[in-house]
Amino acid sequence: MKTTKKGFTLIELIVVIAIIGVLAAILVPSMLGYVKKSKIQSANSAAATIMKAANSALEEMDEAGIDIPTAQQTMGPGEADDAEFDTNTLVEYMKPYFEGADTAKFSVIVKNGTACVCAAKSGAYYGSSPIAYTNKDYPSDASLGSVLEAAKVKYNKSATDTAKLD
Repeated sequence: MKTTKKGFTLIELIVVIAIIGVLAAILVPSMLGYVKKSKIQSANSAAATIMKAANSALEEMDEAGIDIPTAQQTMGPGEADDAEFDTNTLVEYMKPYFEGADTAKFSVIVKNGTACVCAAKSGAYYGSSPIAYTNKDYPSDASLGSVLEAAKVKYNKSATDTAKLD
């Protein structure tokens, strides 16, 4: 009676390992792209949330009789471009609508009492609203200011002449 050994040969194991290696080499780069895409989408979502909170806060400030600038204004927590408008007041009014209003890194452009464009940092990535970055057009040297400027340019290109920021 012959005895047969059960198991895999060395050649079979090497072939299986090689197939797994080829599949991993194909999948890993595409998976890294999905991770970056999701982080950029998260930053864009944060920017949209902040812009909605800023618009709600500006509406409340208007109802309270606080002067809101009618010209273009860039602001964020603790940053004031114009002595007439205290950005800390905006942040205080934003707190009920956005929990991290006093700690988040963001900038908002206000035109005629309405937040038109917002840029925000979420983790290591920056997002913008209403016109958002995608994985394909995300700049390698992104910063809050550069993302805000690029979003403003995109906004101006898509807006009608009467709604332009400049």
